[in-house]
Amino acid sequence: MPIIVFLVVLLIVFLSTIRIVPEACAMVVERLGSFHSVWRPGVHILIPFMDRIAKRINLKEQVADFPPQPVITKDNVTMRIDSVVFFVITDPKLYAYGVENPIAAIENLTATTLRNIIGSMDLDTTLTSRDEINTQMRSLLDVATDPWGIKVNRVELKNILPPDAIREAMEKQMKAEREKRESITLAEAKKQSAVLTAEGNKQAAILNAEADKQKTILAAEAQKEKEIREAEGKAQAILDVQRAEAEGIRLLREARADEAVLRIRALEAFTKVSNGRSTKIIIPSDLQNMSGLVSALRESSSPFDGKEELPSSVQNTTEGNTVATYRDEIRDEG
Repeated sequence: MPIIVFLVVLLIVFLSTIRIVPEACAMVVERLGSFHSVWRPGVHILIPFMDRIAKRINLKEQVADFPPQPVITKDNVTMRIDSVVFFVITDPKLYAYGVENPIAAIENLTATTLRNIIGSMDLDTTLTSRDEINTQMRSLLDVATDPWGIKVNRVELKNILPPDAIREAMEKQMKAEREKRESITLAEAKKQSAVLTAEGNKQAAILNAEADKQKTILAAEAQKEKEIREAEGKAQAILDVQRAEAEGIRLLREARADEAVLRIRALEAFTKVSNGRSTKIIIPSDLQNMSGLVSALRESSSPFDGKEELPSSVQNTTEGNTVATYRDEIRDEG
């Protein structure tokens, strides 16, 4: 029975010496009061009454959110800025023995570093240089926390809170700037509208001028085509008359007209002459007497009707006569 009790006690003591370190964690082990080793993830045996786990350390990336810190800018404006620090523990031994309270140390170091950086900037630069401030703080904190086994990965400024008076002045300034941009935008819009309207009027005038020009050209071409067709019609009519006269002459020649027929045609020509308003009449020189000519003209002319006398001016031809002239024309046409 005592042996069984001894074995149970021995088993309990053995099991109590077994330690399992989870992933992303580390344990700092001291032996007889001094640093012995750092246990990484896995199974480890702790020697009873000799070894002691001094510190359990989380190796994951951690976030430290610090409250707003009062800072003064270069132009003596007091504001409050809160920051967030992202860090990871790279050396558990240094983290365990480097500083008493690492998080408080990082907070104080962040506040002093932030005051130094903001003190070299004015208000406007501070409000527009977040990235620059973040970069400088990360670089300075990373160097300062190396002896503590801490690596600072990133530093971000959450809020920059200027005084109420400064904030109201900034709001008024932004309002005035927005109104200025609005006025400029409206002026640009009116200018653009005027330019586009003028351009549209210009294009409309050009199109109207082109339309009038095209209309004038078409009207001129139509008038030209009309005159050409009228001239062609007149020429065709004259040609048809000449062809008809030539056909008549040809028929006379084929009919072998004698001297009497030619005289009759000559008298018909004189009849046409007497129908006009001419004051001069050309008569053949071989008529038997003037009374015969007068009688023939009075019988064939309708305007006189035997009531009016012939014109007083009568010109006799000196060479040839109308019949001979008409005969020559017939020969020329043949």
